[in-house]
Amino acid sequence: MLNRILLLFLLTCFIGNLKGQETYKITYHAFRDGAMIKQDPIVLFVSKDKYVITKESIISGQVRYPAEQIFADIKNRKGYRTSLLSEKRAISSYDPGIYNKLEFIQQDTGAKEILRYDTKLAKTSINSNAIEVWYSNALGLNAAPNLIGQDLGLVLEYRRNGNTGIRVAAIEKLKSWPKEFIQPLESTLLDDLSYKDQLWKSRFIQIPIFQDEQICFQSGIQSDSVLRFAEGTVILKKVKIPEINSDSQAFIEVVQKSNGDAYDRTGSVFLVADDQKQTFFDGMQNGMNSLPMYTDEKGAAYPGMVRTEGYSPVLELMRFFTPFGISHFNDRVKLKGKTWQDSVSYRQDISEFISVLSGKEVYIGTYIGNYDKGGHKVSLELTIHPGGSNYASGVQVMPLFNTTNVMEMGGQGYPTMYAYEKGLEVKFKLDKDLKNVRLRYITTGHGGWGNGDEFVPKANSIFLDGQLKMKFTPWRLDCGSYRLYNPVSGNFENGLSSSDLSRSNWCPGTITNPVFIDLGDLSAGEHTIRVQIPQGPKEGDSQSFWNTSGCLIYE
Repeated sequence: MLNRILLLFLLTCFIGNLKGQETYKITYHAFRDGAMIKQDPIVLFVSKDKYVITKESIISGQVRYPAEQIFADIKNRKGYRTSLLSEKRAISSYDPGIYNKLEFIQQDTGAKEILRYDTKLAKTSINSNAIEVWYSNALGLNAAPNLIGQDLGLVLEYRRNGNTGIRVAAIEKLKSWPKEFIQPLESTLLDDLSYKDQLWKSRFIQIPIFQDEQICFQSGIQSDSVLRFAEGTVILKKVKIPEINSDSQAFIEVVQKSNGDAYDRTGSVFLVADDQKQTFFDGMQNGMNSLPMYTDEKGAAYPGMVRTEGYSPVLELMRFFTPFGISHFNDRVKLKGKTWQDSVSYRQDISEFISVLSGKEVYIGTYIGNYDKGGHKVSLELTIHPGGSNYASGVQVMPLFNTTNVMEMGGQGYPTMYAYEKGLEVKFKLDKDLKNVRLRYITTGHGGWGNGDEFVPKANSIFLDGQLKMKFTPWRLDCGSYRLYNPVSGNFENGLSSSDLSRSNWCPGTITNPVFIDLGDLSAGEHTIRVQIPQGPKEGDSQSFWNTSGCLIYE
């Protein structure tokens, strides 16, 4: 009798050990609103002591990089992430949060049968999202397709907010563990932050342009690896752009801090247009007076601001405004309850310019108008991201005008042509019919104190071939939101700071977004764009003016 009991015990242990070595391949599909979504299926390889979360595309050799896999050491409750960045490069990291501490509430109702397995239902909440998981203990396994609920059992269905989730599609028993899915070597592991940073950056193309470069006012300043013009207030660099897929998006980001200049200044990131024989770069090299002139009603001439036959002005990618002395002056002024920001980051979608960037060598520059020897420090980066633009997919660009006098210290005067009835008038010729044309228009008013156009709302009227297309008053009411970027903004007796004051479409420390004005379909031939703004008169030494830029965006 004792031998029979011992034999039965040993047989049970043997069967248990065999069961502990059993490996399963479990395939999951995503769903939304009850219907399966066409996505790369999640595949879970699981045994008693470990599991791997991967994708069907990785297993089939049709991986789309980057692709991440998760290895869970169930016995030691450790987790590892491995990302395939390319065919020849992979990175791994220990994941300290793989066994998350979620509190599940078991449900007395809602259990159901999934693939002939009886399940239990448990609920939790993650980041204000209601989470439901249906799990089974029939196979004696603990795993999940997304690390949620793996301590409950084998998760067969995961649902978020009732309508989106992951559901098991197939469970297959394997003869052995797949040899290609192994725990990463400890010696190869990156720290968690470095791993996440490298994985994030592998998802898009980074094109650094400037890194902590000085923009200042120094007479006779020399160029180095960066071209410097207008006494150092303009920096320029020739940049090689790779071919960009049509289903991509482009962004630029400027990081700026004061290097001695305490004032709010106009800044501009621009691209030298090369669609005609003569370019703005020619004027930068040979003198601005070598470029075509725009003459206002009183005979004042403005070089290089307007498109003519054979010449194109620069394309303004971004208009930004520096705050009052960020970083450099942070220790000069201390206010109770306020901690000044160390720098300001301006980031903007510029996908409408992909057609003039893709596969080309282009000159990209940055201007900050200032009169300080220390000036400012700026970094500039262009990034290209997969996923088509929802506002500028496949469009072309034609530069028309840019009155922002980026070469202020090199011969471009302030644009005061709006003081006269005609305003700014630009004639342009189309070689062919264009569809769905828009004017990408940026406008900001400047000059004066209480009565200057910086602080007085002024309507902008845009005419095409004599017909009014849009009239609006550009104005910003939210400047007080950026007080912590402006340590040396002047303070007034009424409790306001200069950086709080509402302005003509800009605030110290912000971007001015473009406005897209529908022009309809345009036929081949000559057309005229006219911009009219009731610019205020000169008051003593103070002069109002308007920085405007415009280009056609069309299909």
